[in-house]
Amino acid sequence: MRELREHVRSAAARADVREAVARVYSELQREIDARQPICSSSGRCCRFEEYGHRLYVSTLELAGFVSQLPVASELPVVSCRLPAKATSLPLLATGNPQLATSSCPFQIDNLCSVHAIRPFGCRMFFCDPTATQWQNERYERFHAELKRLHGQLDVPYFYVEWRQALAAMGLM
Repeated sequence: MRELREHVRSAAARADVREAVARVYSELQREIDARQPICSSSGRCCRFEEYGHRLYVSTLELAGFVSQLPVASELPVVSCRLPAKATSLPLLATGNPQLATSSCPFQIDNLCSVHAIRPFGCRMFFCDPTATQWQNERYERFHAELKRLHGQLDVPYFYVEWRQALAAMGLM
């Protein structure tokens, strides 16, 4: 995992990497806005074992996330499409007992404390049963674009479970 950490830190320092990830996320958001899948704001998407799924991130996604962490403590805590709360919560610190749970360490009271900088898989997951096929198709397409960007930007491609990636970065 040390190799992943080194590649993520190097990529996070590059403006071209950050801009490429932002472009992919922006295009994805346009498609989400057009489709308007339902988010029930249940927080199930963040409780991996309970809901029976895993979140994986690539090197570029993790680099984009890590590059924005210094300002993440100023981000409002939101639950999908609900309005942001008036207060902010700091990121969970290394060694925090909450990090050992089976859910995302950034979920606090069913709300995402890093909603604005969340990885691709979080942006793409909706509880809407009518959007399952749409989600699968978009996930495959946008993940392929992220994977292509790894080669174009000469960033080694790793695809790692979210909590393992956070641990590799020293965030768990």
